[in-house]
Amino acid sequence: MTDAIAVTFAVVVAYLVRFDATGIAAVSGEFSPSYLSVSAVLALTWLAALAVGRTRDRRVLGSGPTEYSRVFNMTWRLFAAVAVVAYLLRMEIGRGYLGFAAPVGLGLILAGRFGWRRWLHGQREAGTHQSGILVIGHRSKAARLIGELNKNPRAGFAVVGVCVPTGEIVEGELIGGVPVLGAMDRAAEIAERVGASAVAVTGADAITAETVRQLGWDLEGKGIDLALTLSLVDVAGPRVLMQPVSGLPLMYVDEARFRGGKYVAKSLYDWVLAAAITVVALPVLALVALLVRVTSPGPVLYRQERIGKDGRRFRIFKFRTMVAGADTRLAEVLAEQGIASVGMFYKPVNDPRVTPLGRVLRKYSIDEFPQLLNVLLGDMALVGPRPQIDAEVAQYDRTAHRRLRVKPGLTGLWQVSGRSSLAPEDGIRLDVNYVENWTPFGDLLILARTVRAVLHHENAR
Repeated sequence: MTDAIAVTFAVVVAYLVRFDATGIAAVSGEFSPSYLSVSAVLALTWLAALAVGRTRDRRVLGSGPTEYSRVFNMTWRLFAAVAVVAYLLRMEIGRGYLGFAAPVGLGLILAGRFGWRRWLHGQREAGTHQSGILVIGHRSKAARLIGELNKNPRAGFAVVGVCVPTGEIVEGELIGGVPVLGAMDRAAEIAERVGASAVAVTGADAITAETVRQLGWDLEGKGIDLALTLSLVDVAGPRVLMQPVSGLPLMYVDEARFRGGKYVAKSLYDWVLAAAITVVALPVLALVALLVRVTSPGPVLYRQERIGKDGRRFRIFKFRTMVAGADTRLAEVLAEQGIASVGMFYKPVNDPRVTPLGRVLRKYSIDEFPQLLNVLLGDMALVGPRPQIDAEVAQYDRTAHRRLRVKPGLTGLWQVSGRSSLAPEDGIRLDVNYVENWTPFGDLLILARTVRAVLHHENAR
């Protein structure tokens, strides 16, 4: 419904913008239908493209990035196809018409999807609109999968039962708080009986390729999905290629790449967007600088050496939020809080060195805005892992070192996924996931989520 409203609004307004007051505007060229006809066909084709692209697949609705990415991809492909058709038929469709309809329609569609996603997440957190799922596998692996599914209620999965290999069944047994309902050779029957929407198969020696194939046959026509879990985690779809070899699905995982045209494009749009934000925010930045100057003695900007891409050192800029000479009092603050030394991601709570104005600046992350200059200088990106000092980087293990394969960012996946509330190991996993699997569209989503996190000052210190 909201997709149809968004698309209709976009093409109608684009049509009105292009409409000739003397009558119905016509597309010029050898084949010249009216703009009214073009608008009607475009709207219907757009909605059809969203359906063909499976943007409304119940398995991706509410998922966020996957859903938004499908909408974005189908929209730009549609308008690229329109441009090609117009060229081949020599139809000179106004650039203003397409240039208005595409971004406005896309923005409205995504806004509608976002609104429904928020509503759906609220329903799921309240325990409704959940998809029942039956887990099949050995106890330990089934328990691990159940724990992962229960960790995020917004994903919409409610585990309704477990099936284990024959010979392992204990009457009344619970795995991860979920009852064992029977042997896995009766999984299709059990799934239908308990009303499961999907069957998730996790590892067990007794689960062979033939077993999975027969389970798929048993589920045919029942409206129950078959899902297979893999041990490989934090590898995004673009790096995965499925290739059938003699009937066996072979999965290739591309190595993560850290240079090339995609990174050149990222640096370019980072620079352009940072320059635009700086120009727009200049009056606010000047006001903040003045407030920092008059509310406490010391410099306006705080400069500190941080470690960037591939271990390169650079000076980061921030509005000063602490009293002058705060660095010399770090040991004192740590001692007061019973901390022997600085941890990899340690940040003092209720730090007495922070000024009253500094607390406000930190609450809304305004102190980070001067790092736009670091982006313009090429030391940082808008999105990426946050840069750290040498003492923290010295504590990195092999996993954490992956954070240094790209430019550090003004914001990142860790920051929009919980900020200070996340455990360091979870934050590192998110950062490494971003480093190895980032996409331009994913960066846009992180920037949008950053705005929301800043406005709501979520978990800020």
